[in-house]
Amino acid sequence: MTTLEIQELKDRFSTPIKVVIIPHKNPDGDAIGSCLALYHYLKQYQCESEVIAPNEFPDFLKWLPGTDQIIIYEKQLDQATQSIKSADLVFTLDFNSLSRINGVAETLEHFKGDYIMIDHHQSPDSYAKYTYSDTTMSSTCEMVYNFILMMGNGQKITQEIATCLYTGIMTDTGSFRFPSTTSATHRVIAELIDKGANNSEIHNAIYDTSSLDKLQLLGCALKNLVQLPEYNTVYITLSKQELAQYNFKKGDTEGFVNYGLSLKGIKFALIFIESQQEEIVKISLRSKGDFSVNDFARLHFNGGGHTNAAGGRSTISLEDTVKKFVSLLPDYKDQLQ
Repeated sequence: MTTLEIQELKDRFSTPIKVVIIPHKNPDGDAIGSCLALYHYLKQYQCESEVIAPNEFPDFLKWLPGTDQIIIYEKQLDQATQSIKSADLVFTLDFNSLSRINGVAETLEHFKGDYIMIDHHQSPDSYAKYTYSDTTMSSTCEMVYNFILMMGNGQKITQEIATCLYTGIMTDTGSFRFPSTTSATHRVIAELIDKGANNSEIHNAIYDTSSLDKLQLLGCALKNLVQLPEYNTVYITLSKQELAQYNFKKGDTEGFVNYGLSLKGIKFALIFIESQQEEIVKISLRSKGDFSVNDFARLHFNGGGHTNAAGGRSTISLEDTVKKFVSLLPDYKDQLQ
């Protein structure tokens, strides 16, 4: 984002305008954290801002300050539609293609204002007038922090903003252990703690609130884990029947795929989750080193993301999806050894 663009945005924020902030569908900690942080930041201007999420988000995020103000598009269609039609600016956070927001994209066809994209995924589309895209960043939350500094407003970072940003950075970096976690990321985290983010309380609120059902679902997932030593690969499956058996709720499988990647010598890990609601198989992919799950997901499973973390989807059955995946591995044997 250029100096001229930053000045343009400063001028626009100094006048009464309406802003809508949108995360991707099935929003995670980084998506919700970045949107709420920006929401609290814009409240300090003359902006009338609203966060519109395409669908529900996990319960373990609903303690974040401002979650009670989020409009759920699937549930509050009329309100969301009116807000988008009357907006002057739309921020799209933690995604870079309007295909990632389901029906919200159709409503945006009536939007006549400008888009601002803040995102750290690869291959961004060109719909935004203002684009801040950086694939080297740990998270969109780290980018929102930088955006606030670009605006010359570091002093406007409140405890609420710091809490939201810390949450997104922590969750998107796997508690600061993924390769995208840089020294700059740690310096941002230190500043957020100084601004009032309580790191211990945030960690407990995200990771230490499991239900018995969720823990038993994890046990089921680990029991289903399959190791393919010749490809340094593991995969986990969860059928819709298994999800129902353990009263699955959105967010319950967050982080399950990382258990596979924790095995010694494993370079590639996946989890295949059969979604009855969406009638697809959701796929989370993780890797170590230079094996690009972003490329793999884009080429084979209509997905994408980062080099070491990506998502995908399949419209065939769970069994056939796994068969397709296993059949692809011989072509990647050299890369995975």
